[in-house]
Amino acid sequence: MSILAKLSFKDQAFKLREQTVLDATTRLLASKGFDLMTMDDVAGEAGISKPSLYKHFKSKEDLATEVMIRLLDGALDYLAALDAALSSKDRLGSLLEWALRVRLQGGLPFLPSASPQVKEMLTRSIRYVTRVYKLHKQMEALVEQAKKAGDIRADLPTDVILYAYYSRTCDPAVDYMKDYGRYSDDQIVDYMRAIIFAGIGAAEAG
Repeated sequence: MSILAKLSFKDQAFKLREQTVLDATTRLLASKGFDLMTMDDVAGEAGISKPSLYKHFKSKEDLATEVMIRLLDGALDYLAALDAALSSKDRLGSLLEWALRVRLQGGLPFLPSASPQVKEMLTRSIRYVTRVYKLHKQMEALVEQAKKAGDIRADLPTDVILYAYYSRTCDPAVDYMKDYGRYSDDQIVDYMRAIIFAGIGAAEAG
């Protein structure tokens, strides 16, 4: 039985409304960004009154932080559910595909903003920092395992590989391909996976 099913009807309604608010916040952060988003925007997008919104979250900082925590929880859950038989490289590729599809469907990237204000806001949240650390350590282990298996270049530092990997989830190229290249989501995912794992250099003749 799910946690939601164990709650009273009133508490279930509260939790569902909270998810609606987080969904609305995600869409606004993806379209307007943190600096331009207001609590009025969120209330309007979620279809609730502003006083009702404040019963759930006291500020847009709280909202944005909770949205990022939910994204990281989704990534951690996705990794945990992957087939144990998959190679480390395939796990990395599968998670990248998940993250790209989240973004293509109006979600957020792993790196939400370069704004110092947003960075400071997120690092004040122990819940957020704990999840970032947990995900990063799992990703670090996957890269190291893939290096040992000969599936990823061992001459590149692991942190450099991970920074490049994370940046693919917020790469503007995704928007350009969708808006101007008219590529399908499946094509965009395939191309971005190819770029991170194979690069753009032509294969050398063997």
